[in-house]
Amino acid sequence: MIQNLAGRISGVLFGPPRDPLSPETRHNIALAAFFAWVGLGADGLSSSAYGPEEAFKALGTHTHLSLYLALATALTVFLISTAYNQVIELFPTGGGGYKVATQLIGPYAGLVSGAALIVDYVLTIAISVASGVDAVFSSLPTSWQVYKLTTELGLTLLLMFLNLRGMKESIKVLTPIFIGFVVTHVFIIIYGVAVRGSELPVIVSETLSETGALAGQMGWVFVASLFLRAYSLGGGTYTGIEAVSNNINALKEPRVHTGKLTMFYMALSLAFTAAGIILLYLLWQAQPSSTGETLNAVAFRSVIGSLGLGASSSYVLLTIVLLLEGALLYVAANTGLLGGPAVLANMANDGWAPTQFSSLSSRLVTKYGILIMGFAAILILIWSGGLVDLLAVLYSINVFLTFTLSLLGLSIYWWKHRKEQARWLPRLTLSLVGFFVASSILIVTLVEKFFEGGWMTTLITSSVIALCLLIRWHYRETEAQMARADALLAALPAEPVANPPPIDPNAQTAVFMISRSRGAGMHTILWVQRLFPNIFKNFVFLSVGAVDTQSYGGEGSIEGLQQEVHSACDYYVNFCNRNGIAAKSYQAYGTDRVEELTKLALKVRDEFPNCVFFASKLIFVHDNWLTRILHNQTALTMQRVLHLQGMFMVILPMKVD
Repeated sequence: MIQNLAGRISGVLFGPPRDPLSPETRHNIALAAFFAWVGLGADGLSSSAYGPEEAFKALGTHTHLSLYLALATALTVFLISTAYNQVIELFPTGGGGYKVATQLIGPYAGLVSGAALIVDYVLTIAISVASGVDAVFSSLPTSWQVYKLTTELGLTLLLMFLNLRGMKESIKVLTPIFIGFVVTHVFIIIYGVAVRGSELPVIVSETLSETGALAGQMGWVFVASLFLRAYSLGGGTYTGIEAVSNNINALKEPRVHTGKLTMFYMALSLAFTAAGIILLYLLWQAQPSSTGETLNAVAFRSVIGSLGLGASSSYVLLTIVLLLEGALLYVAANTGLLGGPAVLANMANDGWAPTQFSSLSSRLVTKYGILIMGFAAILILIWSGGLVDLLAVLYSINVFLTFTLSLLGLSIYWWKHRKEQARWLPRLTLSLVGFFVASSILIVTLVEKFFEGGWMTTLITSSVIALCLLIRWHYRETEAQMARADALLAALPAEPVANPPPIDPNAQTAVFMISRSRGAGMHTILWVQRLFPNIFKNFVFLSVGAVDTQSYGGEGSIEGLQQEVHSACDYYVNFCNRNGIAAKSYQAYGTDRVEELTKLALKVRDEFPNCVFFASKLIFVHDNWLTRILHNQTALTMQRVLHLQGMFMVILPMKVD
């Protein structure tokens, strides 16, 4: 009864489970370009709330250079997004920067890129929530500032809950916020520039003369250095561009077309908004506030005040705009809970992260990835106190580390395939220019901000890399041991026989829970025959195909999983039949292996009342917390479940050195 009640509560909170084998399921959860723009592009668009401000403040008193900055920002957005369209073409199953670096440079470059992306997505959640709360609190009394951190933590937990219900559900809830932000900010930018538009020719002329005068006093090297510093410290503006390529597998077919359309929406909206806001700073002479207001709030107040609505109406309109800005940043935080788990899943499939991170929940989302990304963001918020300036530094370094590796990988690819590709030269040129821009921003940001938080992101990313290396080493050692067992035991003959022995449902029956390792399965069978000679007349095999991100991500992968499970079951049945033992197999598929195995076990018990269940478990000579995390405990869990049902189960150890 308690289990039924828990199931009902879970259904209410997280929604009913989805059938991963249904052909309609993928269609229903895949994102069209508009919803992908909302869910994945919001990260890029929302960076206009803090990226332009960081760049503008870095200019100091030389604000006339912001005219060049606005132009450079828009061009850079289109440069990076166009380069990442190549990633979408070359890797239509997703993976983005991690897959690019892994396959085009090497696995260790992929590890660095993947670790940077993981930290980046954690910081996406943290900085988006913190910056959003800053925007909202800019319109509230100063005495309320003490509640900012508590608000940030509560909003992060709420976002985790929405994503545990399903990706598309979280995006649908947040779509009205996204539309509201776009409409209000487009209006303010167009109106603000139009009202002061007559001043632009004068400003352009003054900018050119002031730039020349500054160069005459300090030299062109100083001017270039000042501009490059501001341009680089505004690198947070370009964050989120890679989110589409990382999650291309979540888009509707045709994925490449949908991905490119989504990328265009995001690039156009970000270039317009970021460059437009920088122009507003210049045209309306915005200055940083000492009361905790954001620079956007200062500029927007001036623009709205010129509408002639009256003090109270202007305040209400400004509050609405800032609330929408804060809410959009909250939508952007959702990108971290979409992209981060996807990167973790890809790394888990390659052995860099625990295999649990590639597992799907009943709602077909990577539950463990969502939880770790969310709680890691909470820890970062507590450590930083929600300070956006500090988080922006940590954020930008990891983003541009991934950009640099991805664009380097693309450059290598086009050079290697120059004889096979007709349009290799313009693509190589685009990739090289992007690589130069991204690496320059990375170096300047790291040098300028190393002692203001840069050292921390270097330490965190390095720690993630070290942990991934340890995990990969352990999995490789275990795989080598299992490969030896497979070579020794799985090579036994198992061709089908013409007249297999008949099944006797009332005879003693051994039921085996088998996994992908045929060596482990044969180890269990041979030990049962040795420990219980001539006792069991029937051998029954239970196999569950675990539907994870690897089997659910690409076209035909579910069918491949089904074929793999069916082939393994046939092997065991044929082996038993050749040795005079009656055998049968049962198969199931789902996201929860224990749940599916339990259903099969109950079915077998009804058909074979005199049955005993068997499974194997890896026993490590040096057992520790790491081995227990990296390997599932399915056998122990099933033993407890079956014992509670009054069924017998024996676990046979398989020693791993």
